[in-house]
Amino acid sequence: MSGEIEDKPQPLIEHLIELRQRLMWAVGAFFVAFLVCFYFAKGLFNLLVLPFKWAVNWAGLTHRNVELIYTAPQEFFFTQIKVAMFGALVIAFPIIAQQIYKFVAPGLYKNERAAFLPFLVASPILFLIGAALVYFFFTPMVMWFFLAMEQGGGEGEVSIQLLPKVSEYLGLIMTLIFAFGLVFQLPVVSSLLVRAGLVSAQTLAEKRKYAIVIAFVVAAVLTPPDPVSQIGLALPAILLYEISIYTARLIERQRAQAASQTDAAVATTEEADKA
Repeated sequence: MSGEIEDKPQPLIEHLIELRQRLMWAVGAFFVAFLVCFYFAKGLFNLLVLPFKWAVNWAGLTHRNVELIYTAPQEFFFTQIKVAMFGALVIAFPIIAQQIYKFVAPGLYKNERAAFLPFLVASPILFLIGAALVYFFFTPMVMWFFLAMEQGGGEGEVSIQLLPKVSEYLGLIMTLIFAFGLVFQLPVVSSLLVRAGLVSAQTLAEKRKYAIVIAFVVAAVLTPPDPVSQIGLALPAILLYEISIYTARLIERQRAQAASQTDAAVATTEEADKA
């Protein structure tokens, strides 16, 4: 990709024109993806309801139909719009990221581009891993936790069943997906900071206890007020922090090896000049 980019000085007006073109491509890709997703919005929403169905099976309520309700006439319509926007962002992200890279790349050195590209690839992969973890494991677990609070009814009891609203269920699963997706970016962000020299592996290791506290606080803010989802987000965050420390040490080791090789080459050149 770097060979296709013209790395030459440009006046401000040309930068603004290029920025406008990049934004038009990104917005256009998002708009086209939104139209496609809106057309299939009900099918996409049914896919998002599958974790709720799995939770019903986990709870042993196989005889029960999975039902969601909406209490305002326009609620399901706006829910479909949110589903379409969510799907469009996922589909259009590669094009949006490509446009951002093509705008930023001319201002980077060749080695900086080579260092930046792996993170550009790793970021969506890690986000998808976090989203998959939410979809296949944590959302069914959270819904199973809430289903366990139901009351079957009988003598002296009223029947209490979970009937989620379509907008609230969508808000729950989207919040979990974005929360886990962002937390899974921790190795990418920390690696970029280490490469930029803003933090070090030793600093990350020394701040480990603060990171653990912050992980639980962030989990309490981003997830529903139940211990299952909060612990479920905090534990992966702590594990990813440990992976970030390991990655930072690898980067520093590679940097030290490159520096020693450079020093050895300089010393060899100086000795050859003296000879």
